[in-house]
Amino acid sequence: MSNIDVVVENLLSIDGGLAAAIVDSSSGMILGSGGTGVDLELAAAGNTEVVRAKMKTMKSLGLKDNIEDILITLGKQYHILRPIEKNEGLFIYMVLDKTKSNLALARRRVLECEQSLAL
Repeated sequence: MSNIDVVVENLLSIDGGLAAAIVDSSSGMILGSGGTGVDLELAAAGNTEVVRAKMKTMKSLGLKDNIEDILITLGKQYHILRPIEKNEGLFIYMVLDKTKSNLALARRRVLECEQSLAL
């Protein structure tokens, strides 16, 4: 039984959480989302390219490792892309208000949300 909506709700409860989505990186399609302030359809498609590019680069470099998360720091926001370890091809996309969030705690909470995801 899927709990995507519960996970998205938990992601949005993180201090400074603006928007969140569970994204299929093979298609760029959103499986579940919530929040405001970002066009999540456009962001999911664009960030799919970021995840794919990083995975391709790691393969080209011969790095035998996993991506924990990809952090994009903007002037007013943090964007966290976290591949879901137990569901290859999916990732969490989280947008945080920089002034209202603690990045270390947010990364920890995103990890906890990832671990609670059941598809």
